[in-house]
Order: sequence, then C-alpha cells, then structure tokens
Amino acid sequence: MIVKIVSKNFDIPNSHRLDVAREHGRYKSLNSLFSRKPDDITVAVEKSGLRGKGGGGALTGEKWRLIPNPSDKPTYLIINADESEPGTFKDRQIIEFDPHLLIEGIICSSYAINAHHAYIYIRGEYVFWAKRLQEAIDEAYAAGILGESVLDSQYPLHVTLHRGAGAYICGEKTALLESLEGKRGHPRLKPKGKEPEWFFGNPAVVNNVETIASVPFIVNEGYEAYRAYGTEKSPGTMLFGISGHVEKPGVYELPYGVKMVDVIEHVCGGVLGGKKLKAIIPGGSSCQIFRADEITDITLDYESVKEHGSALGTGGMIVMDESVSIPQAMKNLFEFYHHESCGQCTPCREGTGWVDQILRKIIAGNGTHDDLKTILDACDMLNGKTICVFAPSVAFIAQSYLEKFREEFEALLD
Repeated sequence: MIVKIVSKNFDIPNSHRLDVAREHGRYKSLNSLFSRKPDDITVAVEKSGLRGKGGGGALTGEKWRLIPNPSDKPTYLIINADESEPGTFKDRQIIEFDPHLLIEGIICSSYAINAHHAYIYIRGEYVFWAKRLQEAIDEAYAAGILGESVLDSQYPLHVTLHRGAGAYICGEKTALLESLEGKRGHPRLKPKGKEPEWFFGNPAVVNNVETIASVPFIVNEGYEAYRAYGTEKSPGTMLFGISGHVEKPGVYELPYGVKMVDVIEHVCGGVLGGKKLKAIIPGGSSCQIFRADEITDITLDYESVKEHGSALGTGGMIVMDESVSIPQAMKNLFEFYHHESCGQCTPCREGTGWVDQILRKIIAGNGTHDDLKTILDACDMLNGKTICVFAPSVAFIAQSYLEKFREEFEALLD
C-alpha cells in the first residue's frame, strides 16, 4: 500500500546533504531537462494529471498554462511552504529529509514556465526547517546547481527563502503574495476569469511544496509511470499526515484511491489502545468531519471524499476515538480560527468570534437550544460573503459538527 516516490529518500541517513542526495538520484532529471523544450515539461505534467497537494487539488499543468507565452514581463515561481493548517505536517518532512528534491523540482518547474527566480515562502515557526532548507540552497549554489548558469546550461535560476511571520492566512496564495510583496497578509479579490497570479505586477505560479517535489519523478520516469498509481481522476500519490488516536501516527506516502478504513487499520495499526473509532477529519482541520460509521466506502481521493461531503485537503487526517468530546473539539478549532482570521472581512472577523463565544457558553452549561440555531445562522453569514474561503470553510466545520454530533451538543444544553 505504501509507495515511495516523493518519500524515497526519507529513511536514508543524512539524505538532506547534497553528496548523499546525489548518490540517491537527486538532480538526475537535470541530465536531460535542458535538452528538452520547456513546453515538453509542461505537457508531461499535464498528461500526468498532477494535482496541487496544498488543499485545492487543482491541475498543476493547467495552472502553468495560465502564464503568458511569450511574455514581456519576468515570470516567477512561488513555493507555498507556509503549512499552518492544524493536522498538516507533510511538507516539513520533505524539507527536513530531502530538501534537494524540492530544489530539483523548482528547477524543473521554473524551466517549464520560463522563470528565473523562485521564492519559497516558509512558515515563520518552522525555524529548524528554514535553516535546513537554506543550507541545502547554499549547497546547491556552491555546486553550481543554482545561479547564473544551472549546471553550465546557460539557464539562470535564483532561489530565495522568505520566512513568514506566523499568520495562518498567509497559506492562502494571494495573502502569501501580498506578504511576500511586503504588505499586510490580506487575501486579494479573485479575478473574473482564469489568469495567473501576480507578483509585483508580474505573472507568477504558486504551488505547494509536495506538488513541486513530485515533478522530478514525472520528468525522469515519464507521465505514464506517475499515472500507474492512484485513480483516473486522482492519479499518483500523496503524503498523508495521520495524527490523533492511532497506534502508528506519521507521514505515509499512499496512492490515491486506497480505502480510508484500510489505512487506519493496516497502515496506522488501528485505533490507539483498542478503543472505538468515533470521528475522522480527512484533510486538515478546515475539512468537514466524518462519523466512524460513514467511512466504510470512502477512498482517499478527491472525488470520493467530496462525494461523501468533505474534502481531501492537504491529506492531514485527524483520528478521534470514543473519548473525544466533539463540542470541545469544535471549540478548540474555533479558538484557532477566531484568532487567525485576518480581519479584512467583517463576517469572518466577527462571525468566528461570535461562534467561539457561544460554544464557550454551551460548554460551561449555560447554553440554550436557541444557541444552536444562532450558530447555524452565523454560518449562513460566514458562507459566501467574504473575499477568501477561510470563512466558508469555518462555516462548513460548524455545520458538519452540529449535524453529525448534534446529540452531544444537546446533552450539554439538557
């Protein structure tokens, strides 16, 4: 069940060092990269069906096609390494154990979109990982892998690592770009039609760490080799970060399409301490929750999880056993989302705090049945009335928790 594409070198001692990384295949794709046309790389990524692994699942090749060609402006590649979603911890595994894979992916991707400068926006709290990644970048420069001529190819590429300041909202790509430009991290209004992102008025592509780290395999082995894993609509693999009440939590690379229940039982060793499974959040804390009796037929791919009323997100599965209080879990999340709302949109700024206060009242034993209705009214105010998807995601959380575990909330009222 476990596959080793992105995670192939994770268990190799000192795999973060350039000499060890090269011994185990890193930068192999560059042997043929510059003898191919940039469009050949984009075509391979399109045919592979590679989807963004930062939450949205958009087709990577389609994103790259939005870059004007030819363009009279410089093009930029931006790597989203903010990874602030509770329950998500997969990108830091790549940065810690195989940072040269990410750099290799940046080179391949930059060449495909004709970018000569790439920026990595990393979460501010990732102090160790930022240091590890910067060391790898420095090694690559010293070895001539980055710089004015990548491995004497005459193709210049520079990579800059930028640390954020701890704002969750900067994981949203347009807020990330605003922050990277030196402004407050507020999401931008979305354009009417499809177009690239814009960095200082120049076209840019924003991709997640794992997405870019998947590109060298496609360049090396071909798109057919990538499509050999997964499903027709969700091809390839994903790093699933599984936490909570399981015997063996961790990051596992799995092909899309495996059964959720099999992953819990066979990959993670079952529920911790032999207790009963109660609930699962499938893709990071901003995804709707599943009851234990709902997961029998769910497979870990975008289509199946969506069909069952949630989202695969970042693959951060949070497993809860029978001891968990769902109202307490929801309160914990709303404290986080209330704190992390950027404040730009009134419904989000006020609504998250409003629901947080009501939950505090309910848990303290002072709630009424009208409070549950008020929470759902607040969700209506949050959904579809803000610039970014932060508020709608929070509304979906509240609605799913109240719908599927209403008896627990009512027990606190009674």
